[in-house]
Amino acid sequence: MLSPKAAIRQELLAARQRMTVPSGAGLLAVAREQADVLAARRIALYISMGTEPQTGPLIDWLLASGREVLLPVLYADNDLGWGIAPGAADLVPGRLGLSEPPVDLGADAIGTAELVICPALAVDRHGVRLGRGGGSYDRALTRVSPGTPVWAVVYDSEIVDSLPADPHDQPVHAALTPTRLVQVSDMMG
Repeated sequence: MLSPKAAIRQELLAARQRMTVPSGAGLLAVAREQADVLAARRIALYISMGTEPQTGPLIDWLLASGREVLLPVLYADNDLGWGIAPGAADLVPGRLGLSEPPVDLGADAIGTAELVICPALAVDRHGVRLGRGGGSYDRALTRVSPGTPVWAVVYDSEIVDSLPADPHDQPVHAALTPTRLVQVSDMMG
């Protein structure tokens, strides 16, 4: 029998498989209007895959506007290192089919980001983030500097009332969707 988290994860992944993947223009349009994005000089982000909300246009815009983008490097133990994003043509193949920056600055580099935007399958109104189950981002988010905003990228339908949480789960401050940014403090009201 599946754990409650695993069952929810399975349902969300099945729902995503039935989706038509949007272009990413919506995610970019929402993000580029946010004060945290405009103020940040270094942003930790990730390259979306498959049916995840598309981050490519946002990464391209951030780089074109002179910001540094940190992208994850997946280690053998599923922890994450970080490297500065080069042009898309300069990414190298990583584990599990991921594309990664060619230079790894180490696991603690995420602590230099002024905004962290991470993947998720769902976010609840208390800031509980449900990922894919490998624990990579929960470990990485423990290294984020205090006060740094952490957003999880999901679709609107993946903002839910409640998710099961474990002690190691790291909360997020907001959910970024292709149509809006929803602060956890606004969801709780």
